[in-house]
Amino acid sequence: MPSRPRVLVVTEPHPVLPPPPLELIPDDVEVVEVGVTPTDEQLAGAQVLYVWDHRFTDLGALLRRTRELRWVQAASVGVNELLCPELATVTLTNSPGVFDVAIAEWVLGAVLSHVKGLAEGWALQREHRWQYRTTGRLAGTRAAVVGTGSIGRAIAERLSLLDVEVTMVGRTRRTDERFGSVRGSDELVAVAAEVDLLVLAAPLTPATTALVGAQVLGALGPRGFLVNVGRGPTVVEADLVDALHAGTIAGAALDVFEVEPLPADSALWSMPNVLISPHVSGDYTGFEVDLMAVFVENLARWRRGEPLHNVVDPAVGYVRR
Repeated sequence: MPSRPRVLVVTEPHPVLPPPPLELIPDDVEVVEVGVTPTDEQLAGAQVLYVWDHRFTDLGALLRRTRELRWVQAASVGVNELLCPELATVTLTNSPGVFDVAIAEWVLGAVLSHVKGLAEGWALQREHRWQYRTTGRLAGTRAAVVGTGSIGRAIAERLSLLDVEVTMVGRTRRTDERFGSVRGSDELVAVAAEVDLLVLAAPLTPATTALVGAQVLGALGPRGFLVNVGRGPTVVEADLVDALHAGTIAGAALDVFEVEPLPADSALWSMPNVLISPHVSGDYTGFEVDLMAVFVENLARWRRGEPLHNVVDPAVGYVRR
């Protein structure tokens, strides 16, 4: 390993997201900011690639241009857009833990807003109307959280603290130390029929693509509420629109969508029983510093020759625990 390793940081100008705080990387590291297509000169001698915004990165094409890159760190939890055959000889790591609490708080806010009828209250307020009404209670309801990673577990923990009975749903059925029995995703129709809230926090993989369609939504029922903070393609959006129109489910809170940004002509925009958030449920003030801290810690381990944290298994698209 060179005494002053070269680290490429893929950054793209973004109208909203903050730039990476490169000043947090140790001074004895050569940091080279690159676009989605680094030059041969930039690639020469680089062994580490830090992908700050992976949505515009063709990682396979980049890796085919060099045999020197040994490690790719993603400044995200989801890495589906980075997966490629070329990772067979390169280590890919991600950044779990940074967004867990913020996303779990967003889910709680969305669920409480639905149960307590806050949207209706705000509408009445705008009309200056003092109108008596009753609302629901979250305590005593049942929820299924699809996704047993750190985000799903943070959501489940906080729902449990509010006296919600939580069922975890993972790739396969198994026993969990904290939550008891974990149901398999092949049981999702049966699980949906048993709960009031269905929360999606799973990574996007072939197994989770189109996981929630008409059958699951029909099982969830007219009192059921869907929350998606995982990945948009997990839900068949046309089936969701149909279910919301027909009253098959009570409503939805969506932070992710099949197509992002959500097209202006999407029927979801005008539905009164839908909360739309532009893929920001995990973004909090200062998150870029915490993301960089994850990378800096892993960089220190890499330089010492120690095993890296959060190594993604490309075969499944997430970190195996």
